[in-house]
Amino acid sequence: MARRRSPRKKKLPEAAVKVTIESLAHDGRGVAHVDGKVIFIDEALPGEELEFIYTDSRKDYAEGRVETLFTRAPERVDAKCEHFGKCGGCSFQHVEDAAQISFKQALLVDQFQRIGKVTIPEVWEPLTGPHWGYRQKARMGVKYVAKKGRVLVGFRERRNQFLAEIESCKVMNPIVGEKLMALSEMIGKLTIKDKIPQIEVAIGDKDCVLAFRVLEPATAEDKEIMRSFGHEHKLSLCLQSKGPDTIVPIEGEPEVMLTYSLPDQGVHFRFKPAMFTQVNYEINRKMISRVMQTMDFNENDRVLDLFCGLGNFTLPIATKAGHVVGVEGDQPLVNHAKDNAQLNNLTNVEFFAADLSKDVSSQAWAQQSYNKVMLDPSRAGAADVLPNLKKWHPELIMYVSCNPSTLARDAGILVNDMGYTLVKAGVMDMFPQTGHVESIALFRK
Repeated sequence: MARRRSPRKKKLPEAAVKVTIESLAHDGRGVAHVDGKVIFIDEALPGEELEFIYTDSRKDYAEGRVETLFTRAPERVDAKCEHFGKCGGCSFQHVEDAAQISFKQALLVDQFQRIGKVTIPEVWEPLTGPHWGYRQKARMGVKYVAKKGRVLVGFRERRNQFLAEIESCKVMNPIVGEKLMALSEMIGKLTIKDKIPQIEVAIGDKDCVLAFRVLEPATAEDKEIMRSFGHEHKLSLCLQSKGPDTIVPIEGEPEVMLTYSLPDQGVHFRFKPAMFTQVNYEINRKMISRVMQTMDFNENDRVLDLFCGLGNFTLPIATKAGHVVGVEGDQPLVNHAKDNAQLNNLTNVEFFAADLSKDVSSQAWAQQSYNKVMLDPSRAGAADVLPNLKKWHPELIMYVSCNPSTLARDAGILVNDMGYTLVKAGVMDMFPQTGHVESIALFRK
């Protein structure tokens, strides 16, 4: 039987093409059109005239990179990081800090109108914080490259699977971001240097844990090298042989329980390295304070916090509300949330594990009544759980989102199908220098 040949990839045009950038895409790339076809161009800003080179072409769109810049947008700045453009960790370093927020706010307004068919009546003042060194959580790739005789540590190159060759990271907390070369050199001394695919970075208020995923057991010599490195750089190094529950400290080293706090609410959290926490602690604190002030919780409130994780919202809410129920799909997170409630002496809160993408109407917690609801879903949004709101009839809904397009979609459902009024919405600068948009919206009935 003859083998079917895969279609030959169409050759890309080699000549540079002149365009004017019309707008920004959701990921921060400039948008232009050539012969009716949309082109997404890296590091291009609205209003700029430029020539670009094609880097990819599909049926419905093409991609490109700037070859020659003829006019420079007023928002354009020189990137601070020498690795910008190669490393895929950042996409917005060429944009002035205040303009990054303005672009993201405009994107949110546009997506509410275009996707949700909802107009934002009042745009919240953006929540902002440090633009550099803010990142407390990351998963870094590791790759031993024999031809170069070195270990790469960091993030993938822009739009491909290869690790970028970087020496530092300016958006990560400097305790790790300035030690990538030292990490690379240390890993290069290990017998298992080619058996470490990634490092989970988790930084708390006081400690920093690096969990090394290992495909083969580390030798006693390897462990001694890692132990010495940790002591020198004030880092806690762990080994992870399989899933997140296999993360253990190197023999002879104490297990570190990471912590973060919400000073305004007097709440403290303990968490393990692989558990989800917000990457930007300052914006997280400001976000919690905005929720607390806006929702004005009191002892008569029964509050439901869906997609609650460790209880990031649940526990501070419980310091003011009469009763709070947190629901999360990850059982280990639920167990940890319960422990954190005990840590903070909060007895008016319950936690349940449930898959919120499925029908939950028969579960006991879902048959109770709530007058205020908190939503903080993954990028997929909360559409699956919204029908349950008809049973609970909450008067206020606060929705925090890491994906403005699914927030806009769900806002359309809440406003156009379920009779809620959108009161306010806005963005929070959780991920400066990147195209990621964290947003928040308040609904009332």
